[in-house]
Amino acid sequence: MKKGMLLLALTLLICGVMQGQVGTRTLYDSTQVKMEESGLSHVYAHKLVRMENNRGCTAFNVIKLDYDPQSAYVEFKNVIVHHKNGKKDTVIYNGKGKVYDYTAPARLIYWGAKQKMVEVGHLNAGDEVEYSTYRKGFTYALLCDNNDKYIPPMRGHFYDIVPFWSDAPIDLKCYTITLPNTKTLQYKAYNGKVQTTSQKTAKHTTYTFYKENIKPLKAEQGMLAHNDIECKLLLSTSPNWEAKSVWFYKVNENYGSFHSTPELQRQVDIILAKAHNEDDSISLLTHWVADNMRYAGISMGKGEGYTLHNAKMNLTDRCGVCKDKAGLLVAMLRAAGFRSYAAMTMAGERIDRIPADQFNHSVCVVERSNGKYQLLDPTWVPNVRELWSSAEQQQGYLMGLPGGADLMETPISPAENHYIDITAETQIARNGTLSGRLTIRAEGQSDAAVRRIFRRQNDWRAALETELLKICPQANITEIRYTKPENYLLQPVEITYQFEIPNYAIVSKNSTLFIPISFRNIFSRAMTHLNFDTSNQTKSQPFADACSRMVRMSEHIKLPYRYRSIDYPQYQKIDSPTGNCEMSCEFDSEGDALTVKQTITLNKRKYEASEWPTFRKIVENQKQMSVKPLVVKDGSSVTYDWF
Repeated sequence: MKKGMLLLALTLLICGVMQGQVGTRTLYDSTQVKMEESGLSHVYAHKLVRMENNRGCTAFNVIKLDYDPQSAYVEFKNVIVHHKNGKKDTVIYNGKGKVYDYTAPARLIYWGAKQKMVEVGHLNAGDEVEYSTYRKGFTYALLCDNNDKYIPPMRGHFYDIVPFWSDAPIDLKCYTITLPNTKTLQYKAYNGKVQTTSQKTAKHTTYTFYKENIKPLKAEQGMLAHNDIECKLLLSTSPNWEAKSVWFYKVNENYGSFHSTPELQRQVDIILAKAHNEDDSISLLTHWVADNMRYAGISMGKGEGYTLHNAKMNLTDRCGVCKDKAGLLVAMLRAAGFRSYAAMTMAGERIDRIPADQFNHSVCVVERSNGKYQLLDPTWVPNVRELWSSAEQQQGYLMGLPGGADLMETPISPAENHYIDITAETQIARNGTLSGRLTIRAEGQSDAAVRRIFRRQNDWRAALETELLKICPQANITEIRYTKPENYLLQPVEITYQFEIPNYAIVSKNSTLFIPISFRNIFSRAMTHLNFDTSNQTKSQPFADACSRMVRMSEHIKLPYRYRSIDYPQYQKIDSPTGNCEMSCEFDSEGDALTVKQTITLNKRKYEASEWPTFRKIVENQKQMSVKPLVVKDGSSVTYDWF
């Protein structure tokens, strides 16, 4: 489950079967929506699913409906099994029968979600399960008073996000909405085509959207979210994103989410006693909230949703989800004299132009003295030197401003902001022993990835030893020095090993064979690009890495004899908008020492499928340099063995 407010975490799965389940074929999937003037919608769903094999039969032993009783009502209308062998249909439920209603499983967010379930029982391949359901309401409740808890938060408006994709085949999917003629519906299909018809009467207009022969998309490693690349339909009666921005601003201001208290003001004054300027103030407040408010969602009132809990409760409880962290930071920034507002974003998926509620995460913005807004995310930066996590770059967001704001996108963070430097000073003895010093330094998201080794560890030295022993099990580590984990704001992480590794190199007077230890990808946890499988030469879909990054490796090696030439492993220099890859190798003037360098740059988080060949080659270059040795020898010329 993603970090953050996760407003969509309770999203209703009408069939109750997780996307990704195989072994079934949906013969038809029909949804009819009837919208009232208030925005209240009644949703009638009807499905017919055929069991293709035993896995599908097992998946449909129980049908589940997820809902939040504080804001939604759901019920089964009927469940029928049509048997393949001509046996009489089995009516599992038709208003009579057992419906279970249990608390839904949860992790980190405990908001009272529930599940209604009907037990279908044993099925055979070829059996068909037909079922219909009714739902009203939405997937999250509000803290503010509402005469009808099933009316959506932006009263009088309707929105929906309809996936016209599936991980199992669908022969026909149909979505129909009927709404008053006083409403103007915006809609658009993304990443594909959906057939559309409409019919207008004196009081209502009915829109029908349908698509036939929906086939599963073959998954690829690192692939973007299905809603980013497969066919989906967005619908909304909200006029534009500016209207949504103003509404979000007002709903929290009216509730009093950011009202200060004497206790909050005292805490802000204590925190800012160490501040010297605007940057210090913003950083100190952001990291105080990030580090001192635990991420855990529990029910704290009438419900959970777009209304942020008030600052008094957040400061007292020091516990909440992303919206609570963001709300407390907004209140503290205001108490410090800044203009600050809550904002919404979508972690993990793209936000498109139709103003449907495509949000699952709450952050905040602060207006700087130059008039520009700066994004802050106290949820994603505990023990992270950034104020806004660059794992959220190329991500849509909407600020809740009094004058309204349009949808915006977080910028690409330059790769050099997330460097990991691995440097070494080493010596190869004539018996093949490698000794010396290895230092790791990192910044940004790479700093955070390296620094995670200090979390939940009883013995930091043992954990650090393990990182080196992963790549050199025979190493004898004589000393480890590292920056204090709690001082992460004072300086980037730095870890230094003093070591000796017997039998590391193959040495003779005529040649020496070895792999520079700085090239061995220690702390690969900070290099998630190395996890990509590069066996496929092409990709058909866009893909994403964790973050942009730069990896710089360098080593000065004292050699056992004097040499005159070197053989590289096969290697290709790359210089492109996607990323860069280069290596250099140079003897000292006496020929008894060598300096090797390798730099890898990956310039963004999200990539197009057309960029895969370049990304792949960069990854392959780094991987092969970590396993293929250099050979220095007593030759007459330097050999460059390029692709």
